[in-house]
Amino acid sequence: MLDVRPIVDCGARPAKSVVDEQFTVSATVFREGHDAVNASVVLTSPDGIEHVYPMHCTNPGLNAWEAVVEADSLGWWTYRVEGWSDPYGTWEHDASIKVAADIDAELMLEEGARVLERALAEVQRPQHGADLLRDAVTALRDTRRPPMARLHAATDPAVVEELTARPLREWVTPSADLPLLVERERALYGAWYEIFPRSEGAVQDPETGHWKSGTLRTAAERLPAIAGMGFDVVYLTPIHPIGTTARKGPNNTLDAGPDDPGSPYAIGSPDGGHDAIHPDLGTFDDFDAFVARAEELGLEVAMDIALQCSPDHPYVESHPEWFTTRADGTIAYAENPPKKYQDIYPLNFDNDPQGSYAEMRRMIQVWIDHGVKIFRVDNPHTKPVEFWQWIIDDVARDHPEVIWLAEAFTKPAMMHTLGKVGFQQSYTYYAWRNQKWELTEYVEELAGDAAAYMRPSFWPTTHDILTPYMQFGGPAAWKLRAAIAATIVPTYGIYAGYELIEHVARPGVEEQIDNEKYEYKNRHWEDYEPGGPKEGHSLAGYLTRLNEIRREHPALHWLRNITFHHVDDENIIAFSKRRVLPDGTDDTVLVVANLDPHATRESTLHLDMPALGLGYQDGIAAQDLITGESWQWGEHVYVRLGPETEPVHVVAIRRF
Repeated sequence: MLDVRPIVDCGARPAKSVVDEQFTVSATVFREGHDAVNASVVLTSPDGIEHVYPMHCTNPGLNAWEAVVEADSLGWWTYRVEGWSDPYGTWEHDASIKVAADIDAELMLEEGARVLERALAEVQRPQHGADLLRDAVTALRDTRRPPMARLHAATDPAVVEELTARPLREWVTPSADLPLLVERERALYGAWYEIFPRSEGAVQDPETGHWKSGTLRTAAERLPAIAGMGFDVVYLTPIHPIGTTARKGPNNTLDAGPDDPGSPYAIGSPDGGHDAIHPDLGTFDDFDAFVARAEELGLEVAMDIALQCSPDHPYVESHPEWFTTRADGTIAYAENPPKKYQDIYPLNFDNDPQGSYAEMRRMIQVWIDHGVKIFRVDNPHTKPVEFWQWIIDDVARDHPEVIWLAEAFTKPAMMHTLGKVGFQQSYTYYAWRNQKWELTEYVEELAGDAAAYMRPSFWPTTHDILTPYMQFGGPAAWKLRAAIAATIVPTYGIYAGYELIEHVARPGVEEQIDNEKYEYKNRHWEDYEPGGPKEGHSLAGYLTRLNEIRREHPALHWLRNITFHHVDDENIIAFSKRRVLPDGTDDTVLVVANLDPHATRESTLHLDMPALGLGYQDGIAAQDLITGESWQWGEHVYVRLGPETEPVHVVAIRRF
């Protein structure tokens, strides 16, 4: 056999799935001569139990075989493909031709009886299966019956089903055992909500203009609203002490005033470093209370890990060798031209790998010990891949539940490699993929071979990203980009303030003006609540409905089950996700979105009916899960979408 897939770096690294996630194993399987060939996938659990899945040929005569498999528990599994000669398949093929032509009919029927007797003797099977084969043997030798009737008894679908489940195999040839890492569902599926804790509860004195920072306790008061919108993860930007040297002022200026809080990514001061909490936010008791309240509400806490330091970080004095020193003796600050971060010194792990690696591992353990199970890592592509492979593996030995998200907006090779070495999730280029062909091509890549090791997280905006599409697209753009992110991939994220359509950019850059990285922001959430002066001017209800739909429809929890459907208008995209549930019922969701936020468009949608689990002549009962509207559809559907109506249909599909 050849070309077993999925395979990551020739089997040197594991493919990934989550518990009960279905994925396809494929291979090219062939043999010499004309005898029938067959194949199986063997999935072996961490405790050594083998699960065998029969494969089927997807292009008869051309040797491509595949099977859909799933692992039902956490841990390190293996999988392999076994190619084998199929005595029953060989006999069935030859006998069907010869008996029908009355060529050596009695001989062929006797040979069939002997093949089935071997299947009875050599393969353990349940009583009902054994009885089926015994009856078939008896029928094959019953000369009182016509030859074709005897043949049909031995090729009955029930007999074929039994021999498919428990085949008679010869010349079994296995592939190598390939590694499979099975993780918890949150590694694949979840809705994230990002906050700056210092802004939640921050207040400004109307007379002096001075700000008082929010705290972890006041941020905890925001948690019920976040959970109420249906989010699964609350993601905290860095909560550590912030340096004062080269502190940035509002909008990344270099002239911070005495009350400016600085960037939380400029980590470290005399109050401590990465293992400390900013005094304005509170203490570890306050952090523990925040985590506990989140857990009460069904939220997990994700923590931002930025392996960089302010010039005032304790590491600068205790470990100057962990930084890059320039020719003039100064320490190099961070740059991402044209952006400059004079308030940040990047860590250089190459100078002392042993010492720096050990310290980072100690620091991570501090937060694990305080209940953090998810880490969002800032710019991991600027640190050695070897380091990430080591620390993720080392943490997993004692804490396999920990999940790592790579915030690496960089070249594809590095993004893919970070996934291969251990990161469970990755930020993506979604924010910049706005046209139908771009989204289709990108998602098909992510849901294809890459899905074996890299799980995408789609964010329409972040605290660093506000694309022109979002700046000028109006409410329709904000609704449709959230809806697509929430349905096209299993994990997506929303940055606080998205509900309020914070669309004004700082001149010259693609990020929000008055950026929260450099100042406090009181959004006055109470104004948007029922009875408030801005009631109805928030997308919170829309996001809530999206997250309700996600939870109600398991088809949206997977990545690899996506199908794109043709729409005549190049501005309208359509895709579906289908999942057969354990009780045998179908869960199918179809999304149709007008990607032009400025105009209402109408067109014809052409559905791939088999991808929906339907025949081409079947009728469709379609219900829009956002508006509640219902329609009766067929293969070809007229759609009209835009800012005047709704920019997106999220539709539950069933046969009627």
